[in-house]
Amino acid sequence: MGGLQFKVGFPIFGHAHRSMKPQSPLGWLIAASLLLPLAIDAQSLVLPGTQPLTMEGDLAAQLVGGIDRYLDRVLADAPKNRARHWNRDLSSPEAYARSVETNRQRLATILGVVDSRAPAQLRASAPLAGDLKGNPAEIGRGKGFRILAVAWNVFRGVQGEGLLLEPDGEAKASVVAVPDCDSTPEQLAGLQPGLPDSDQFARRLAEEGCRVIVPFLIDRSDTYSGLPGVRKLRQSQRETLWRAAYEMGRTLQGYEVQKVLAAVDWLIAQSAGATPKPRVGVVGYGEGGMIACFAGALDPRIELTVVSGYFVNPSLQDEPIYRNVWSLTDEFGSAEIVGLIAPRRVIWERGNYPLAEYPKPGQPHDGAAPGALRRPSADAAQKELEEGSVWLKDVPGVAEWKLIRGEPTDVINDETLAAIRAGLDLPASVLTTQEKVNATRPAPDNSQRLLRQYSQLLEDTQWLMREAEFTRGAFWKKADRKSAAAFVESAKWYKEYFLNEIVGPIPTASLPANPRTRKVSETDAFTCYEVVLDVHPDVFAYGILVLPKGIKPGEKRPVVICQHGLEGRPRDVADPKIESQYYHAFACRLAERGFVTFAPQNCYIGENRFRQVLRKAQPMKLTLWSFIMRQHEAILDWLAAQDFVDPSRMAFYGLSYGGKTAMRIPQIIDRYCLSICSADYNEWIWKNTSARSSYCYLYWGEYDMPEFNLGNTFNYAELSWLMIPRPFMVERGHDDGVAPDEWVAYEFAKTRRQYDALGLGNKTEIEVFNGPHSINGKGTFDFLHKHLNWPKPR
Repeated sequence: MGGLQFKVGFPIFGHAHRSMKPQSPLGWLIAASLLLPLAIDAQSLVLPGTQPLTMEGDLAAQLVGGIDRYLDRVLADAPKNRARHWNRDLSSPEAYARSVETNRQRLATILGVVDSRAPAQLRASAPLAGDLKGNPAEIGRGKGFRILAVAWNVFRGVQGEGLLLEPDGEAKASVVAVPDCDSTPEQLAGLQPGLPDSDQFARRLAEEGCRVIVPFLIDRSDTYSGLPGVRKLRQSQRETLWRAAYEMGRTLQGYEVQKVLAAVDWLIAQSAGATPKPRVGVVGYGEGGMIACFAGALDPRIELTVVSGYFVNPSLQDEPIYRNVWSLTDEFGSAEIVGLIAPRRVIWERGNYPLAEYPKPGQPHDGAAPGALRRPSADAAQKELEEGSVWLKDVPGVAEWKLIRGEPTDVINDETLAAIRAGLDLPASVLTTQEKVNATRPAPDNSQRLLRQYSQLLEDTQWLMREAEFTRGAFWKKADRKSAAAFVESAKWYKEYFLNEIVGPIPTASLPANPRTRKVSETDAFTCYEVVLDVHPDVFAYGILVLPKGIKPGEKRPVVICQHGLEGRPRDVADPKIESQYYHAFACRLAERGFVTFAPQNCYIGENRFRQVLRKAQPMKLTLWSFIMRQHEAILDWLAAQDFVDPSRMAFYGLSYGGKTAMRIPQIIDRYCLSICSADYNEWIWKNTSARSSYCYLYWGEYDMPEFNLGNTFNYAELSWLMIPRPFMVERGHDDGVAPDEWVAYEFAKTRRQYDALGLGNKTEIEVFNGPHSINGKGTFDFLHKHLNWPKPR
């Protein structure tokens, strides 16, 4: 429940009492004397200057639901609002291509396609050895082509791996054919069973005389997910890689796009000097269709892009989480991505779509994010087409966009294949051969190849994690450390970056606060009121105000915002009847010391319910913090207007997820004069990314934790620097399972050093105590008394 529920109303005014009319002046006097205490009592249930709070039910659930409805509107408005990100010049194809280059680079950034690739080299795939001379990699033959098992370098230790279908004569075109991730390259080439002949589009293109590379993609299984020897998951490998990559500014899609583009690099190199040069195309289905779509949008060298079994879903929260891309829906839909491919050719086939569901029916979540792949409805496809037609009107080259409506079983059907022939300048023909592909030696072991590919990508995220402190060091070079004043001034840019690129702001409050309150409890020392404040339609702030007794007229008290953790409620910290092993009613304890306290309801409650709301927000370049920030602003604005509050002394103190809040919200709301992080401060990037540590969120159910590219920009030390020159403190129990002491000490040393270097060493502290994940309330209480200039109790 959101607190004790009161109905402000009295039965004397009800239907059963309508006959109680006084019949004389004495009767009126008696009735008035009876009603007077009730009227006074009714008034005492409401904080002066506010309206009665009459909301019923679970206010926390309503708060999360309101955010969800707000996001529904943002999502619905996304297509018409995307234009603000674009400045297109439609005067000519060349001018248009130049005008959208910024958008192309933006798409590369959010996909994590930001690493320079190594020079293209193709070699025989393991366990086959050597280069391609003498055909050591040949594993099969088809009509007019050989099949070679190959690998190619991409960057660092990441390699692409798959098949090369090499024509016996001169290549008529160069194609990367990308299968769905649950199909193997061998199946797409007709070398192994599993796909009908009609779906083997790599084989069909090779039979047309194309040189074809077929990359291997990480499948949707959970074969290698989990921490070896510690925890096995039903979370897919694709999700594990997404989690680790997202924190480091990469995505699984981005890695796979890079593999495709590295293959394009090699294909183009092979045709150097050829006259005429063979055209280059990328063709994909399902997950491969998504990769082809993004590759075509990013690389103008790709002359033909063919997408089957994929559409740019505006409701990414419904799909598997590994498809989640920060700010994608805010900036790009199908039309905008086609617009990046224009004036080059695009073929989009609406036929078969892969089906997948997480968790699988009958299985527990076991840490996996829920999501499914389904065939989009005809209405959804039509809506995308109509919106796209408006956006693509007058774009040069859009006449080259062909939409093919196939049957629900089609994967690169005959009509699509004919369009591919035209797009690659291949001779018009219809092959009637049913000649099968023949194996000449065993194909690579698929399970071992999967392990190699998965391990390479996971290790790259670990390399990025290890390098992150140096990457952040370069990012922070603009900070001026000559003095505290100079640092504060230079840190304004970093605050804006954090707000706009990590948090994602929603507009400031659009509604008057309209405060509503009701008293929920009272002791000899304080009175507790539930408070609701409006922020936006459907978005409100809610919490419990704990008001000390004995405040003198005109006296201004300091305020401490006391924040609960995951799945918590205001009553957990602000109800004198609740003794939580984590919170110890610390809002009440501080009120007993004379502080005004307020315990907000934050929106991280409801298990997967709130996490799916976050997933809806992320593609719109928003987070839960986007809403928490505006809710806290409304709370602070209202508190600052109260005659018993000193607006210059409003502090923040949060435990666990409330500690996460302490590391993000006071940093961007300057009205908070200090922040205390309890039971959360640690080496946060390791906490989210490490594939080795059992402390890491990589292997647990909190898929809400990764924040895009945080690892390269802000760890907890850098976030603490955004508090400068305001006081900042960490509270840490030795037995807290959030992270080991060593992680906490290592990170806090950087906080302490920066404060010390700027002459502010007396404004930061850490208290370590023998105890668990809980409020200790000793050194932190002293810290509040000291920096809020409020005397300790005698």
